Amino acid sequence: MTSEARVILICSGKGGVGKTTLTANLGISLASKGSPTAVLDADFGLRNLDLLLGLENRIVYTAQEVLEENCRLDQALVKHKQQPNLSLLPAGNPRMLDWLKPDDMKRIVEMLNDQFEYVLIDCPAGVEDGFKNAVAASKEAIIVTNPEVSAVRDADRVIGLLNSHGVKPVQLVLNRVRPKMMESQEMLSIDDVTDILALPLLGLVLEDEQVIVSTNRGEPLTLIGSNSPAARCYSNIASRLKGEEIPLIDPSKEGSTLRDKFRRLMQTKIF
Repeated sequence: MTSEARVILICSGKGGVGKTTLTANLGISLASKGSPTAVLDADFGLRNLDLLLGLENRIVYTAQEVLEENCRLDQALVKHKQQPNLSLLPAGNPRMLDWLKPDDMKRIVEMLNDQFEYVLIDCPAGVEDGFKNAVAASKEAIIVTNPEVSAVRDADRVIGLLNSHGVKPVQLVLNRVRPKMMESQEMLSIDDVTDILALPLLGLVLEDEQVIVSTNRGEPLTLIGSNSPAARCYSNIASRLKGEEIPLIDPSKEGSTLRDKFRRLMQTKIF
């Protein structure tokens, strides 16, 4: 690689909004579109990114050994067997949080910088030390939130901190969108969320039970060629990151066509 990587922090205020799932699917999708991509698990306390990618049994070294100079970076990077354009740099021991500093995260990212086109940092939820370390090494950010009042409020606080750190651009992914609940005004609308957060909308991800199935299997939807609603949303987000002009889906029209009904029927398990 001759140019610097795009280092993108994937963060949220509230936990459980789909941040790590987005990181895994976006990483696979960018890699499958020909972009060498590294995903860095900065959530040292919970470290689930390896599980979602199905790579937990292939980890030998982690970011901790790299920082301690007990191994080389290429020894710690776990290349995905099915998508070799994607590499994972696993999180180290949770006790790393006791000594890790923002400069350590900068060192890790600098090492990845000239080998990859994209470096996606899976940031821990909240605004504690883990967030401060991760944001120090980031150039741009994606805020992930659900259309729920508490998640949006927490996301708004994170946006303020990103602005104070000079991270730019900051874009929004609205996850777990349920068209019927939005239509009946039981959930914040897309306009409600974008008005509150005042961020450009990078993409929507529709609520999709296939996300749960794929997560439990350690096979991101974008890896297995799924055409489920969420898989198409993840792919669209990756395309927009690469500069393609992909129109946003209209949630009110999703799931209503005969093709959608047939797809759901094919995904239904009879036994």
